[in-house]
Amino acid sequence: MCSDRIAEVVARELAADPAVEARVAECVLAALSEADDDRAAPDSGDTGVFLRSITVHGFRGIGPTATLGLNPGPGLTLVVGRNGSGKSSFAEAAEFALTGGNRRWDGRSTAWREGWRNLHEPDLARIEVELLTAGANTELTVATHWAPGSELGEAHWTERRGSAQPVPVDPRSRRQRLDLYRPFLSYSELGALVDGKPSDLFDALHRLLGLDELAAAAEHIRLRKLELERAVRDSRQSRTDLLAELADVDDDRARRVADLLRVPEPDLDAVAAAVAGSVLGVDGPDGLRAILRLTLPDAAQVAATVDRLADAAADLSRHATADAESDLRVLELLTRAREHVTVSETCPCPVCGRGDLDAAWLTAADAEIAQRSAHLAALRSARTEFDAALTVTRSLTSRMPIELAANSSAAHLHTAAPEGGAELGGASILGPRLAAVRRLWSLWAELGESDHDDGLPARVRATHTDLSAELAALHSDTRTELERLDSVWSPLVPRILAWLDPARAVSADAAELRVVKKAADWLKSATATIRGERMRPLESTARWVWSTLRQQSNVELGAIRLQGSAGTARRVLLDVTVDEVDGAALGVMSQGELHALGLSLFLPRATMAHSPFRFVMIDDPVQAMDPAKVDGLARVLAEVAITRQVVVFTHDERLAEAVRRMQLDATVLEVQRRERSIVEVRVTGDPVRRYLDDARSLLRTPQLPPAIADELVATCCRSAIEAAGLAKARHELLATGLDHAEVERRVRNAHTTRAMITLAIMGTGARVDDLNKHLSAVGGRWLVGVLRDATAGAHVPIDRPMRELISDTERFIAWLRAHDPAAVRS
Repeated sequence: MCSDRIAEVVARELAADPAVEARVAECVLAALSEADDDRAAPDSGDTGVFLRSITVHGFRGIGPTATLGLNPGPGLTLVVGRNGSGKSSFAEAAEFALTGGNRRWDGRSTAWREGWRNLHEPDLARIEVELLTAGANTELTVATHWAPGSELGEAHWTERRGSAQPVPVDPRSRRQRLDLYRPFLSYSELGALVDGKPSDLFDALHRLLGLDELAAAAEHIRLRKLELERAVRDSRQSRTDLLAELADVDDDRARRVADLLRVPEPDLDAVAAAVAGSVLGVDGPDGLRAILRLTLPDAAQVAATVDRLADAAADLSRHATADAESDLRVLELLTRAREHVTVSETCPCPVCGRGDLDAAWLTAADAEIAQRSAHLAALRSARTEFDAALTVTRSLTSRMPIELAANSSAAHLHTAAPEGGAELGGASILGPRLAAVRRLWSLWAELGESDHDDGLPARVRATHTDLSAELAALHSDTRTELERLDSVWSPLVPRILAWLDPARAVSADAAELRVVKKAADWLKSATATIRGERMRPLESTARWVWSTLRQQSNVELGAIRLQGSAGTARRVLLDVTVDEVDGAALGVMSQGELHALGLSLFLPRATMAHSPFRFVMIDDPVQAMDPAKVDGLARVLAEVAITRQVVVFTHDERLAEAVRRMQLDATVLEVQRRERSIVEVRVTGDPVRRYLDDARSLLRTPQLPPAIADELVATCCRSAIEAAGLAKARHELLATGLDHAEVERRVRNAHTTRAMITLAIMGTGARVDDLNKHLSAVGGRWLVGVLRDATAGAHVPIDRPMRELISDTERFIAWLRAHDPAAVRS
């Protein structure tokens, strides 16, 4: 199940649960998608990584260049040596070169970290780790070097593929995978795995099981849920505080809003309407401020205008006589007669026929025309002035302002009681004054439409005086009312509006909050299920390791469970019992038992099937273990070494002794440190060497009958060749790019020694029947003879000296190890 992507697993779980609503499923999948986007892309890198060698110069306990050569394939290698021999320096160097750090130094004093340069080779410090990886280009060398005088953190890293030039790299590029699968285990880490910070192991296992996406998705949902719930709480608290403020205000509007807010689910539209329906806005009562903007012409302008009208009326009265029309007709008649005389000269009067219109008549007529024209001009001027004065007087007046109209909001709010009978705001204060202003303004407006009479100027003057006085009084009362409202009601409006917008958001998000809560509950349950399923294989491996290691311990390891999640306490629960009684077993376990339990947690994690690292490196796991547990450790390591390269550093001879005593396949490398930090590495035991040593021991055993001794010696020689062939086959097949599972399958299918040697030197697809011909061609006929005699068992030729067979077997194995099938094929 670990190989399945979490999103796919969750999608299947959602689809299989009929109780999950569509929106809840969408919420969970969306959170997973966000979590996937947020996660840093895992560093891509090499897979199937084995260690080939570790070369160190001037680092820790190693002075001149020393190399720890390893078989880059599955198998157990013990690196032994006394304390101070330099063996742990190889382990620390490999970890530092591959990770850029070392867990053993964490928490140590500065002096511990500063002593990393070797005292005998202080000028040059360098580490090279040769690796064998899967894929096309299998040879990889990671190098770390320091300039003279530089500090530990000033190292430079390079990588070299095959024979290519080294290129600079950042060791952090591998850090994510190395932290995740952690193939290194130092002595200081053994105890920390069990009694260290609880969340560290939890987080490591959580990442290892591919559960980070679930945790991140749960965190996304949790944070959104907290955000929505916080908004609900804040809105409720703000409403409570607002109600307390409204209760202290003696205002009907405040009481109305308070009534709306007291219900569990307030009608937000009604609250908004209550605020908008009052005379108040954010800036104050608009209706009252509109009244303050009402103005009249000033008294001086009115006085000047009505005085002008009175003067114009009096002037017009003086010139406008009853005979004015007759005078105008006479003037027109005289004017026409004069024009007639001017054209016809002296003639009888065309009207009466008596008398002549002569020069004397013209003189008299001109005088009368002048007199009458002057009188009529004065009349016209007086009428024009009167008409202008009357127009200006009428323009002083204005129609009733809309703010004072009977159907206006301001007039209604301040003259009539609201629905229910309660008077609103300042209605009782402004009502009578507003009515007087409206009455006088009606008279003022009527003056603009009335005909002129002698009393009009006096009425305009008097009405203006009265209206001005009442309007000034209304302004004064309005300002008073505004001040009252500003101090009581107005400050509450911004508070109400400040609550209203978030409350609308809370109302709009209510459906989402219900979905998010259900999604959080479902994901919590699903996480527990998926986590349990993914923990089961790891738990099974850990229990097997513990049962093998514990060896006579009365402590039983049961279930291993992950408890907690992001945002809560996280820890790994170990169900351990002492003598079948539940209790705080960790508190009574010995140091050796704690270390064994630490290994039980480390090995399953480091040997996960999808780990890119095919090696584990363990430094000093034997300390504090009793002999029975050392035997168990040897069995565990040998079992793990079937599919992994296991490299164990120890100064305790008991582990190597247990491996030899139980005849477990292992290579034993001894590290010795001489003067001036000269470190040497030599092979003291490997499966091949052990079989050949056993063969020689059999020859030196006089109690054995010769026939039985010969058969046993040949069997040991065959086993030695088979062990060397196995190591060679794994190495060559991995070098071709085959994955480890396929390599192990082919190795298991090589059921005979000849089949194993065929696989090792001829590769996949070769026939065992062609082996002799191939050996003769590439190495000589002697190889065929050695292989034939070593595999003959009881049928070894009687003339074949066993001591010679052992020597020939050693020579065969040396040839096999040096043989390069690729070079032969090319």
